[in-house]
Amino acid sequence: MAACLRFTRRVWKSFVDNKGHDQVCFPNLRILDAKPGSVQASLKIEPYNLNRVGTVHGGLIMSLTDTLGSLAVASKGQYMTGVSVDIGTSFVKPAGRTGDELRVSAVVTGIGKSLAYTRVEFFNASGQLAAYGHHTKYIGKSAGHENDVKFSEDGETLIEGEDVD
Repeated sequence: MAACLRFTRRVWKSFVDNKGHDQVCFPNLRILDAKPGSVQASLKIEPYNLNRVGTVHGGLIMSLTDTLGSLAVASKGQYMTGVSVDIGTSFVKPAGRTGDELRVSAVVTGIGKSLAYTRVEFFNASGQLAAYGHHTKYIGKSAGHENDVKFSEDGETLIEGEDVD
């Protein structure tokens, strides 16, 4: 398994272990792949993910925009992923119903010393774009954490920092 994927899953595990919002709202989120600046994930839709008309709740998409944007920042080697300063989502098509798999792609579109910008796209079980979001994170105080790492350009190997299996 590539170092970037191991690290991104480690950061996701820290979200879940915190037993906060992420653990309650989407404990079954799976990180499928991670390369520096890019994360692929999926979520099996459960009844508690639905709105009152039986499709994925917009709040779930917004929360996933936040979380997957954060994990995209983590895929750049940042263990602490900062705090949100701007987030938004556009809804295009229904994202699914109970039992469907929602696929998610998150990318870092820009990163500097104090801000990181991400785009998150959601695809329904038919492979159609269901929603897309943007997420801006303040990372000025979170960069340089003791658990930060550096990857090779392809994310396969760790160049600096501690690797955890």
